[in-house]
Amino acid sequence: MSAAPAAAPAEGDAPKKGSKKLIIIIAAVAVLLLGGGGAAFFVMKSKAADAEAAAAEDGGEEEHAKPAKAAKKPDRSKDHGAPPTFVPLDPFIVNLADKDAERYAQVGVSLQVDDPKVAEEMKAYMPAIRNAVLLILSHKSSTQLLTAEGKQELAEEIRREAARAMGYEVEDPDEDEAEGDAPKKKKKKKRRVELYNPIVQVAYSSFIIQ
Repeated sequence: MSAAPAAAPAEGDAPKKGSKKLIIIIAAVAVLLLGGGGAAFFVMKSKAADAEAAAAEDGGEEEHAKPAKAAKKPDRSKDHGAPPTFVPLDPFIVNLADKDAERYAQVGVSLQVDDPKVAEEMKAYMPAIRNAVLLILSHKSSTQLLTAEGKQELAEEIRREAARAMGYEVEDPDEDEAEGDAPKKKKKKKRRVELYNPIVQVAYSSFIIQ
């Protein structure tokens, strides 16, 4: 008797085995993808953290470096003071107050002021300033102006009267020394308040007496 043929596998068994293998392969691929993605994510995150740390360090160095770059050179001009500002006046030609002879003076004057703004302001008051200087010179004699003390006294008078012509209140010097040897009454000492005068000094550019 011949052997019975082997039973053919059921049609439903083959698809089941194939589907199981397919599921296993898909699962393996997914695991590999997830593992690779996680590793890539970890690497990218580490690089981002390193970049942030490097940027923070660079930022700190820039913050420390900025003051050095922004630092300005010391202003040496203040050590020597600002350049003076002079306002030259046109020369004055005035008849002097000499009684024995007719004398006149030709005087060139420049006024030094403490602020360039005052120099600009002075232009508006120039007629009043010149009038004040002319009145001072016309009351002087050649004898008074020929001495160094007389020239210095004239400069102080011009300085005061030119400031007054601009509207500044300037006090006169003490007149006690000019009272001579006459007995003086004791007076209470008053507190002297120095008033502001924008004219620092008077400089002569020419001084001729004839």
